[in-house]
Amino acid sequence: MRRSSRSPLRLVADVAVSLVVGLYLVALVMDEVVPRAGPLVVLGMIVGAAQGVALWWRRSHPVPVMVIALAGGALVHFLAPQGIFPFAGLVAIGSLAAARPPVVSLPALAALLALTALNFLTGSSGEAQFAMAFPVVAWALGEVVRNRRVAIDQESRRAVSEEQARIARELHDVIAHTVSVIVVQAAAADDVFDERPDQARAALRSIEAAGRDALGELRRLLAVVRPDAGGEPLPRPGLDRLGELVEPFRAAGLEVAVCREGSGGELPGGIDLSAYRIVQEALTNTLRHADADRAEVTVRVAPGMLELDILDDGRGGGADADGGGRGSGDGAGRGIAGMRERAAMLGGTLDAGPLPGGGFRVRARLPLRAA
Repeated sequence: MRRSSRSPLRLVADVAVSLVVGLYLVALVMDEVVPRAGPLVVLGMIVGAAQGVALWWRRSHPVPVMVIALAGGALVHFLAPQGIFPFAGLVAIGSLAAARPPVVSLPALAALLALTALNFLTGSSGEAQFAMAFPVVAWALGEVVRNRRVAIDQESRRAVSEEQARIARELHDVIAHTVSVIVVQAAAADDVFDERPDQARAALRSIEAAGRDALGELRRLLAVVRPDAGGEPLPRPGLDRLGELVEPFRAAGLEVAVCREGSGGELPGGIDLSAYRIVQEALTNTLRHADADRAEVTVRVAPGMLELDILDDGRGGGADADGGGRGSGDGAGRGIAGMRERAAMLGGTLDAGPLPGGGFRVRARLPLRAA
């Protein structure tokens, strides 16, 4: 992205380049043309000064500046052939190569080499050969700068794409989890609405709590995407909030036991959030598709490794209609694919599948050192 204004250091450099090149060309023309006198002195001074002034816009308008440098350089060389180097052209070709691809800068380089080659007609062969190398060097330096800018731009685009994918996964996890809990609770409330109004009220309160939690997490994501959206950003979910996470599942009739083993201090932010999302996705799949009564979540912190075990006593297979849940028995669903992707991004692994004696297991291993 082009800066709207020049930094003080760049401003000083641009002024110095324009002033030095302009004054040098004016002095060169005066020194060479004075013996012949006449209006050529004035013309040469104007052309030399014009090249120096044009260099001020070499970053914003590199092509017109290159044209001016070539035309003015040809006239200055005609008036003062002992100058040898087309100084304005050397500066202009570097800026052009830095701002435009080779399809534009290479023809300009060829024209500048042709201009420099006039030294073979007006000077010694050794001086001409020496001068021919400078346009190539100036173009190469500009091309290096352009390639670096392209690489930085590509890296920035890649980072933006990864961030968009991360936010999309976060939205999927939040919405899918909340909607699943709401659907199950609404069905439960409808079943007992007449006979057990107290249970129906509890289900409705659980729906309200799930909705509030989802809105809070969506506000947190919005604060990341739009920092000017206002309001204080909510704390990011992590394994320390597993108690809050499992409450809606318990209210929906799924008995969830949480077990923690080991202690490794505070987890890195990315590991903590991804582990929370893996547990959330696994329990959501259990609630939606497993027809399970009980689930066990084990969080084990070992030296350099975080392990997650989520077991349930439901049916091991069963694909949901939209392909987004547990998937087939080999764990090919998109929900499991999303969990695997989270683990892989952190350098870890995730295995999921039915157990021989019934039930389903999701096991993730996330290296802490990689984080």
